[in-house]
Amino acid sequence: MSVETAALIFVIATVIGIVGLVLVLYAANQTLATVRRVVDDVHRAAMPTLADAHVAVLKVSHDLDRVDDLLTTVESIAGTVDGASRLAHNTFGSPVVKAMATSAGVAKAWRKYKHKP
Repeated sequence: MSVETAALIFVIATVIGIVGLVLVLYAANQTLATVRRVVDDVHRAAMPTLADAHVAVLKVSHDLDRVDDLLTTVESIAGTVDGASRLAHNTFGSPVVKAMATSAGVAKAWRKYKHKP
């Protein structure tokens, strides 16, 4: 085999290799273009949904802040009512009970006195 034949075989093999490489690169480019289109479609479809979800999360966060404020207010009111209830019980409870007991005793004594022969 002569050098010219070996060079010709080498050139033909190189051209075939280059053509094959070009075909592979073309197919990869087509696949990449398809993937880009799909990603763009997903992006276009997902962005409004993500924006809506962001708005919903912000609204829920605001509502949770309001609920937290309401719970704090309710706890404060409950503490105030509990304190006022204890104060009223301590202030009026014992004297009212004593007054009621005294009036019941006086009423019983009065009935006995009236029915005495």
